[in-house]
Amino acid sequence: MDKRIKRTQKGVESLKEEIEKHFQKIEEDILEGNLDRGRYHVKEIDKSLLKALEVKIQILGVDDNSLEIYRKRLDELRKEIDKSSY
Repeated sequence: MDKRIKRTQKGVESLKEEIEKHFQKIEEDILEGNLDRGRYHVKEIDKSLLKALEVKIQILGVDDNSLEIYRKRLDELRKEIDKSSY
């Protein structure tokens, strides 16, 4: 069981790194004016990465507030993209 827990913990850390990479891509896309690509990265984080992170955190049963932080940050970037598109 310890091996499974360690693997899941590594998975959580890996997902967090991947989410951070996508956040950087969104910020670059906003600066460059690639709003469609930015929206793609927002969807990728929202639909895929955050859901996977949520499942892994539930499996571990730990109290991790990073999910709320990521969702709040994603909402702010989504609003910024919407504001830039007008």
